[in-house]
Amino acid sequence: MRALRVVGLHEDGRSIVCEDTARGERFLLPADERLRAAARGDITRLGQIEIELESQMRPREIQARIRAGESVEQVANSGGIPVARVERFAYPVLLERSRTAEMAQAAHPVREDGPDVQTLGEVVAYAFGVFGQDYTNASWDSWKGEDGKWVVGLNWQTGRSDNRAHWCFAPGAHGGTVSALDENAQALMDPNAYRSLRAVDALGRPSAAAPVEEPPAPEVVEETVVEAPVAEVAEEVATATADGGLALPGVEEQVEAAKAAPRPAKKKKGHPAVPAWEDVLLGVRSSRG
Repeated sequence: MRALRVVGLHEDGRSIVCEDTARGERFLLPADERLRAAARGDITRLGQIEIELESQMRPREIQARIRAGESVEQVANSGGIPVARVERFAYPVLLERSRTAEMAQAAHPVREDGPDVQTLGEVVAYAFGVFGQDYTNASWDSWKGEDGKWVVGLNWQTGRSDNRAHWCFAPGAHGGTVSALDENAQALMDPNAYRSLRAVDALGRPSAAAPVEEPPAPEVVEETVVEAPVAEVAEEVATATADGGLALPGVEEQVEAAKAAPRPAKKKKGHPAVPAWEDVLLGVRSSRG
Protein backbone atom coordinates (compact mmCIF):
# COMPACT_ATOMS: atom_id res chain seq x y z
CA MET A 1 0.00 0.00 0.00
CA ARG A 2 1.47 3.30 -1.07
CA ALA A 3 1.36 6.40 1.09
CA LEU A 4 -0.16 9.59 -0.30
CA ARG A 5 0.00 13.12 0.95
CA VAL A 6 -2.77 15.68 0.63
CA VAL A 7 -1.92 18.47 -1.78
CA GLY A 8 -5.10 20.49 -1.49
CA LEU A 9 -8.63 20.95 -2.72
CA HIS A 10 -9.35 20.42 -6.37
CA GLU A 11 -10.70 23.28 -8.44
CA ASP A 12 -14.12 21.63 -8.62
CA GLY A 13 -14.40 22.02 -4.84
CA ARG A 14 -15.60 18.42 -4.37
CA SER A 15 -12.37 16.43 -4.54
CA ILE A 16 -9.11 16.26 -2.62
CA VAL A 17 -5.84 16.18 -4.55
CA CYS A 18 -3.34 13.61 -3.23
CA GLU A 19 0.19 12.90 -4.42
CA ASP A 20 2.52 9.94 -4.37
CA THR A 21 5.79 11.51 -3.32
CA ALA A 22 7.87 8.57 -4.52
CA ARG A 23 6.56 8.56 -8.10
CA GLY A 24 5.18 12.05 -8.40
CA GLU A 25 1.72 10.78 -9.39
CA ARG A 26 -1.38 12.66 -8.33
CA PHE A 27 -4.82 11.29 -7.45
CA LEU A 28 -8.29 12.67 -6.84
CA LEU A 29 -10.22 11.56 -3.77
CA PRO A 30 -13.96 12.42 -3.52
CA ALA A 31 -14.61 14.66 -0.53
CA ASP A 32 -17.79 12.82 0.48
CA GLU A 33 -19.26 11.89 3.84
CA ARG A 34 -17.08 8.82 4.17
CA LEU A 35 -13.91 10.88 3.80
CA ARG A 36 -15.10 13.32 6.42
CA ALA A 37 -16.01 10.50 8.80
CA ALA A 38 -12.62 8.85 8.19
CA ALA A 39 -10.83 12.15 8.80
CA ARG A 40 -12.67 12.49 12.09
CA GLY A 41 -12.02 8.87 13.02
CA ASP A 42 -15.76 8.23 13.34
CA ILE A 43 -15.88 4.44 12.89
CA THR A 44 -19.57 4.28 13.77
CA ARG A 45 -20.51 6.70 11.05
CA LEU A 46 -18.41 4.82 8.50
CA GLY A 47 -20.32 1.62 9.29
CA GLN A 48 -23.66 3.36 8.92
CA ILE A 49 -22.66 4.79 5.54
CA GLU A 50 -21.65 1.31 4.30
CA ILE A 51 -25.00 -0.14 5.34
CA GLU A 52 -26.88 2.67 3.62
CA LEU A 53 -25.01 2.10 0.37
CA GLU A 54 -25.62 -1.64 0.43
CA SER A 55 -29.29 -1.17 1.27
CA GLN A 56 -29.81 0.57 -2.07
CA MET A 57 -29.96 -2.88 -3.71
CA ARG A 58 -30.26 -5.94 -1.52
CA PRO A 59 -29.03 -9.40 -2.60
CA ARG A 60 -32.59 -10.62 -3.18
CA GLU A 61 -33.26 -7.74 -5.56
CA ILE A 62 -30.01 -8.38 -7.40
CA GLN A 63 -30.91 -12.02 -7.95
CA ALA A 64 -34.46 -11.18 -8.98
CA ARG A 65 -33.24 -8.80 -11.67
CA ILE A 66 -30.67 -11.29 -12.93
CA ARG A 67 -33.35 -14.01 -13.05
CA ALA A 68 -35.55 -11.64 -15.06
CA GLY A 69 -32.92 -11.49 -17.81
CA GLU A 70 -30.64 -8.56 -16.92
CA SER A 71 -26.88 -8.90 -17.12
CA VAL A 72 -24.41 -8.27 -14.31
CA GLU A 73 -23.27 -5.03 -15.92
CA GLN A 74 -26.83 -3.76 -16.33
CA VAL A 75 -27.66 -4.37 -12.68
CA ALA A 76 -24.43 -2.75 -11.49
CA ASN A 77 -24.94 0.34 -13.64
CA SER A 78 -28.56 0.83 -12.69
CA GLY A 79 -27.88 0.33 -8.99
CA GLY A 80 -24.65 2.29 -8.84
CA ILE A 81 -22.83 -0.57 -7.12
CA PRO A 82 -19.58 -2.36 -7.98
CA VAL A 83 -19.71 -5.20 -10.50
CA ALA A 84 -17.92 -7.49 -8.05
CA ARG A 85 -20.75 -7.13 -5.57
CA VAL A 86 -23.35 -8.04 -8.19
CA GLU A 87 -21.34 -11.05 -9.39
CA ARG A 88 -21.22 -12.45 -5.87
CA PHE A 89 -25.00 -12.82 -5.77
CA ALA A 90 -25.66 -13.29 -9.49
CA TYR A 91 -23.51 -16.38 -10.02
CA PRO A 92 -26.03 -19.00 -8.75
CA VAL A 93 -28.85 -17.38 -10.71
CA LEU A 94 -26.80 -17.36 -13.91
CA LEU A 95 -26.22 -21.10 -13.43
CA GLU A 96 -29.97 -21.56 -13.02
CA ARG A 97 -30.66 -19.72 -16.26
CA SER A 98 -28.08 -21.78 -18.15
CA ARG A 99 -29.45 -25.04 -16.79
CA THR A 100 -33.02 -24.06 -17.72
CA ALA A 101 -31.96 -23.28 -21.30
CA GLU A 102 -30.42 -26.76 -21.56
CA MET A 103 -33.59 -28.36 -20.22
CA ALA A 104 -35.73 -26.44 -22.70
CA GLN A 105 -33.74 -27.83 -25.63
CA ALA A 106 -34.77 -31.31 -24.49
CA ALA A 107 -38.45 -30.32 -24.24
CA HIS A 108 -41.03 -31.14 -26.91
CA PRO A 109 -42.66 -28.43 -29.07
CA VAL A 110 -46.44 -28.21 -28.77
CA ARG A 111 -48.27 -28.61 -32.09
CA GLU A 112 -51.92 -28.71 -33.10
CA ASP A 113 -52.16 -32.47 -32.55
CA GLY A 114 -50.12 -32.48 -29.35
CA PRO A 115 -46.43 -32.50 -28.30
CA ASP A 116 -43.90 -33.39 -30.98
CA VAL A 117 -41.90 -36.59 -30.71
CA GLN A 118 -38.70 -34.70 -31.46
CA THR A 119 -37.12 -32.27 -29.02
CA LEU A 120 -36.80 -28.53 -29.51
CA GLY A 121 -33.07 -28.84 -30.08
CA GLU A 122 -33.56 -31.43 -32.82
CA VAL A 123 -36.29 -29.41 -34.54
CA VAL A 124 -34.25 -26.20 -34.48
CA ALA A 125 -31.12 -27.96 -35.76
CA TYR A 126 -33.10 -29.34 -38.72
CA ALA A 127 -34.59 -25.91 -39.45
CA PHE A 128 -31.14 -24.31 -39.46
CA GLY A 129 -30.11 -26.86 -42.08
CA VAL A 130 -33.15 -26.02 -44.21
CA PHE A 131 -32.45 -22.28 -44.00
CA GLY A 132 -28.71 -22.72 -44.58
CA GLN A 133 -27.68 -21.42 -41.14
CA ASP A 134 -24.81 -22.56 -38.90
CA TYR A 135 -26.39 -24.00 -35.77
CA THR A 136 -23.08 -24.13 -33.90
CA ASN A 137 -22.95 -20.31 -33.77
CA ALA A 138 -26.37 -19.98 -32.13
CA SER A 139 -26.61 -19.28 -28.39
CA TRP A 140 -29.37 -20.22 -25.94
CA ASP A 141 -30.51 -18.34 -22.85
CA SER A 142 -33.48 -18.30 -20.49
CA TRP A 143 -35.11 -16.00 -17.95
CA LYS A 144 -38.35 -15.61 -16.06
CA GLY A 145 -41.03 -13.37 -17.50
CA GLU A 146 -43.34 -11.04 -15.63
CA ASP A 147 -45.92 -13.83 -15.36
CA GLY A 148 -43.42 -16.09 -13.59
CA LYS A 149 -43.02 -18.49 -16.56
CA TRP A 150 -39.68 -19.36 -18.08
CA VAL A 151 -38.86 -17.85 -21.46
CA VAL A 152 -36.22 -19.51 -23.63
CA GLY A 153 -34.39 -17.41 -26.20
CA LEU A 154 -32.22 -18.32 -29.17
CA ASN A 155 -29.86 -15.77 -30.72
CA TRP A 156 -28.04 -16.16 -34.04
CA GLN A 157 -26.57 -13.94 -36.71
CA THR A 158 -27.31 -13.92 -40.43
CA GLY A 159 -24.86 -11.74 -42.29
CA ARG A 160 -25.09 -8.44 -40.40
CA SER A 161 -28.51 -9.11 -38.91
CA ASP A 162 -29.12 -10.30 -35.35
CA ASN A 163 -32.04 -12.72 -35.09
CA ARG A 164 -33.95 -13.89 -32.01
CA ALA A 165 -36.61 -16.50 -31.34
CA HIS A 166 -38.50 -17.07 -28.09
CA TRP A 167 -40.46 -19.95 -26.60
CA CYS A 168 -42.39 -20.43 -23.37
CA PHE A 169 -40.94 -23.38 -21.45
CA ALA A 170 -43.08 -25.46 -19.12
CA PRO A 171 -40.99 -28.04 -17.22
CA GLY A 172 -42.68 -31.38 -16.73
CA ALA A 173 -42.57 -35.09 -17.38
CA HIS A 174 -40.54 -36.38 -20.33
CA GLY A 175 -38.67 -33.07 -20.60
CA GLY A 176 -41.62 -30.69 -20.56
CA THR A 177 -43.03 -28.67 -23.44
CA VAL A 178 -42.28 -25.44 -25.29
CA SER A 179 -44.62 -23.11 -27.19
CA ALA A 180 -43.59 -20.52 -29.78
CA LEU A 181 -43.92 -16.87 -28.74
CA ASP A 182 -43.02 -15.11 -31.99
CA GLU A 183 -42.85 -15.62 -35.75
CA ASN A 184 -39.19 -16.69 -35.79
CA ALA A 185 -39.92 -19.41 -33.26
CA GLN A 186 -42.83 -20.66 -35.37
CA ALA A 187 -40.68 -20.65 -38.50
CA LEU A 188 -38.00 -22.74 -36.80
CA MET A 189 -40.61 -25.23 -35.57
CA ASP A 190 -42.09 -25.66 -39.06
CA PRO A 191 -39.53 -24.44 -41.64
CA ASN A 192 -41.35 -25.88 -44.67
CA ALA A 193 -44.37 -23.66 -44.02
CA TYR A 194 -42.39 -20.39 -44.10
CA ARG A 195 -41.03 -19.86 -47.59
CA SER A 196 -40.16 -16.23 -46.80
CA LEU A 197 -37.21 -17.36 -44.65
CA ARG A 198 -34.93 -18.40 -47.49
CA ALA A 199 -31.55 -19.94 -47.05
CA VAL A 200 -28.65 -17.47 -47.15
CA ASP A 201 -24.94 -17.83 -47.56
CA ALA A 202 -22.18 -16.53 -45.29
CA LEU A 203 -22.55 -13.02 -46.72
CA GLY A 204 -26.25 -12.90 -46.08
CA ARG A 205 -27.18 -13.28 -49.77
CA PRO A 206 -29.93 -15.67 -50.92
CA SER A 207 -28.40 -18.98 -51.90
CA ALA A 208 -29.44 -21.26 -54.75
CA ALA A 209 -32.97 -22.36 -54.10
CA ALA A 210 -35.23 -24.85 -55.78
CA PRO A 211 -36.20 -23.87 -59.34
CA VAL A 212 -39.35 -21.84 -59.52
CA GLU A 213 -42.07 -23.40 -61.63
CA GLU A 214 -43.11 -21.10 -64.44
CA PRO A 215 -46.83 -20.74 -65.13
CA PRO A 216 -48.04 -22.59 -68.26
CA ALA A 217 -48.11 -20.56 -71.43
CA PRO A 218 -51.57 -19.55 -72.60
CA GLU A 219 -53.04 -21.79 -75.28
CA VAL A 220 -52.68 -20.31 -78.74
CA VAL A 221 -55.81 -20.61 -80.80
CA GLU A 222 -55.03 -21.22 -84.43
CA GLU A 223 -56.84 -19.08 -86.93
CA THR A 224 -58.18 -20.47 -90.16
CA VAL A 225 -58.53 -18.27 -93.19
CA VAL A 226 -61.62 -19.13 -95.22
CA GLU A 227 -62.10 -17.55 -98.61
CA ALA A 228 -65.63 -16.66 -99.48
CA PRO A 229 -67.00 -18.80 -102.38
CA VAL A 230 -67.38 -15.87 -104.74
CA ALA A 231 -68.13 -17.91 -107.82
CA GLU A 232 -70.80 -20.02 -106.16
CA VAL A 233 -72.45 -16.98 -104.59
CA ALA A 234 -72.55 -15.17 -107.91
CA GLU A 235 -74.17 -18.15 -109.61
CA GLU A 236 -76.78 -18.54 -106.87
CA VAL A 237 -77.62 -14.85 -106.91
CA ALA A 238 -78.04 -14.88 -110.68
CA THR A 239 -80.29 -17.96 -110.54
CA ALA A 240 -82.44 -16.46 -107.79
CA THR A 241 -82.86 -13.26 -109.76
CA ALA A 242 -83.84 -15.04 -112.98
CA ASP A 243 -86.23 -17.56 -111.44
CA GLY A 244 -87.98 -15.36 -108.94
CA GLY A 245 -87.99 -12.19 -110.93
CA LEU A 246 -86.26 -10.50 -108.07
CA ALA A 247 -84.09 -7.58 -109.07
CA LEU A 248 -81.78 -6.11 -106.51
CA PRO A 249 -80.09 -2.85 -107.45
CA GLY A 250 -76.32 -3.01 -107.43
CA VAL A 251 -76.08 -6.79 -107.07
CA GLU A 252 -74.12 -7.35 -110.24
CA GLU A 253 -71.72 -4.57 -109.38
CA GLN A 254 -71.15 -6.04 -105.93
CA VAL A 255 -70.53 -9.50 -107.34
CA GLU A 256 -68.08 -8.15 -109.91
CA ALA A 257 -66.22 -6.25 -107.20
CA ALA A 258 -66.08 -9.37 -105.05
CA LYS A 259 -64.63 -11.34 -107.96
CA ALA A 260 -61.97 -8.74 -108.60
CA ALA A 261 -60.86 -8.42 -104.98
CA PRO A 262 -61.94 -11.32 -102.79
CA ARG A 263 -61.77 -10.42 -99.12
CA PRO A 264 -60.73 -13.26 -96.80
CA ALA A 265 -62.67 -13.68 -93.59
CA LYS A 266 -60.84 -14.86 -90.42
CA LYS A 267 -62.50 -17.39 -88.27
CA LYS A 268 -61.48 -18.61 -84.82
CA LYS A 269 -62.27 -22.02 -83.47
CA GLY A 270 -65.56 -22.10 -81.72
CA HIS A 271 -66.87 -18.87 -83.34
CA PRO A 272 -70.06 -18.85 -85.48
CA ALA A 273 -69.61 -19.39 -89.23
CA VAL A 274 -69.39 -16.44 -91.60
CA PRO A 275 -72.83 -15.73 -93.08
CA ALA A 276 -73.22 -16.65 -96.75
CA TRP A 277 -73.68 -14.05 -99.48
CA GLU A 278 -77.31 -14.99 -100.08
CA ASP A 279 -78.03 -14.32 -96.38
CA VAL A 280 -76.69 -10.81 -96.76
CA LEU A 281 -78.18 -9.97 -100.14
CA LEU A 282 -81.49 -11.85 -100.08
CA GLY A 283 -82.22 -11.76 -96.35
CA VAL A 284 -82.69 -15.56 -96.06
CA ARG A 285 -80.98 -17.99 -93.64
CA SER A 286 -78.75 -20.51 -95.28
CA SER A 287 -78.95 -24.14 -94.22
CA ARG A 288 -75.23 -24.62 -94.78
CA GLY A 289 -72.79 -24.65 -91.85
